Amino acid sequence: MKRIRRGIFAGSTVAVLLLTAGCGSGEETAGKSAGVKPVADSGKIGSAYDTGGAGYGSDPGTVTAAGAGQLKVRDIPAVGAAVTDGDGLTLYRFDKDTAKPPKSACDGDCAKAWPPVAADDATAGEGIEAGLLGSVARADGTRQLTLAGWPVYRYAKDTAPGEALGEGVGGTWHVMGADGKPAGAPAAEKKKGAEGAAGADLSVVQNPTLGGILADPEGRTLYRFDKDSAWPMKFGCLDSCLDTWKPAGPVDKAKISGIAAELVGSVKRPDGTEQLTIDCWPVYTFTGDKQPGDISGQGKQGLWFAVTDKGKKAKSSV
Repeated sequence: MKRIRRGIFAGSTVAVLLLTAGCGSGEETAGKSAGVKPVADSGKIGSAYDTGGAGYGSDPGTVTAAGAGQLKVRDIPAVGAAVTDGDGLTLYRFDKDTAKPPKSACDGDCAKAWPPVAADDATAGEGIEAGLLGSVARADGTRQLTLAGWPVYRYAKDTAPGEALGEGVGGTWHVMGADGKPAGAPAAEKKKGAEGAAGADLSVVQNPTLGGILADPEGRTLYRFDKDSAWPMKFGCLDSCLDTWKPAGPVDKAKISGIAAELVGSVKRPDGTEQLTIDCWPVYTFTGDKQPGDISGQGKQGLWFAVTDKGKKAKSSV
């Protein structure tokens, strides 16, 4: 079946309930009453998943786990050495799962976007240590493949070998390396603290053009989108938009630097993942930024802007 991908603004934007109190203040929301209100029928939220039917049974509420075949390691640009299934599709792990003991935290709607990989026919190919393969029982009684204890998934939006559109989604989904760790993890760990406060989940870096802007633990610039809304909370970045703009994951407020804690929050996206919010605006990283401190996304389409330490849109300081 040919898979139809919707455009960046396909369908109506999806309203969701903000998980943190205090939203509705600030320059964009002045004069609106405080509190948290849903602005659409929550029963319609599922329409934003854009799963294309990959990995599903005939009942939309069920997920059919497909086998992996012979696992292989292949190099994926911008990701590194990654584990793929027998068809060359990229495999993923979820930071909210556990490896000791193996346990999956991805069920329901989450498993529709991230279909679990069945353990039945998995074998170790070149670059994969056979002793690291295992399985874990899911809530529905099926057996899911594990690698070094970590449950293994596909991403519904990856439709061709070598695609890795799920890398970094929600700050919690990562392409899987041969040792069960995120692919390219050593390089990523070296980047941590390269910009901003060392060890901080969220910090302020000084950019010569924009001034003080927010960055994630790897020094990547965080952006907000004018088609999103802080009050009432709506997402304008859905479907294919998420191939380019990755939702930033929530942070520990005890590990932030340079920004007031009351500006930091989180919101649940339609796929069930949590996204970082700054002054009630969802924030993202840009796949076009290749190095810590890059600001290639600034001003894109006249809609995307880096975020200042005050939670506002960054503007040129020169």
